[in-house]
Amino acid sequence: MAEDWKHTALLVIDMQVVRENDPLGRDVELFRRHYYTERKIKIGCKGSEGAALVDGLVIKEEDYKLVKTRFSAFFATHLHSVLQAAAIHNLVITGIQTPNCIRQTVFDAVSLDYPKVSVIVDATAAATPDVHQANLFDMENVGVATPTLQEWSEAKA
Repeated sequence: MAEDWKHTALLVIDMQVVRENDPLGRDVELFRRHYYTERKIKIGCKGSEGAALVDGLVIKEEDYKLVKTRFSAFFATHLHSVLQAAAIHNLVITGIQTPNCIRQTVFDAVSLDYPKVSVIVDATAAATPDVHQANLFDMENVGVATPTLQEWSEAKA
């Protein structure tokens, strides 16, 4: 089992993983650019409250801090090459929002042929339980494991 850990990465999505956007919104999805007009609060800009780590989450020196600009942690980042260089092929996903950043990251991981992708269902969340469950159902249908933290931990013990 110890050998399995050497090939497993925990991705903590948007708690922060870290999403930072250009203050002018040039790297933001088209449907969000209206938030970046001069009169609006820049919700995901470096230094803003929206780009800060959630209380209690600390990025240690040996951790890899990924800065992303879109939903997927893989889109236009170095995540895939960093994971490949570390011989990672098991991904464990936690964080928020299930229909957005979690889903896009998971589907990109599946497209990139990661053989084992797990979404910890009680360590991920969406605006409503129904939205969360619907997206978990979609992910299960492409072969993603969806255990609770306890189920995942017991399977690894």
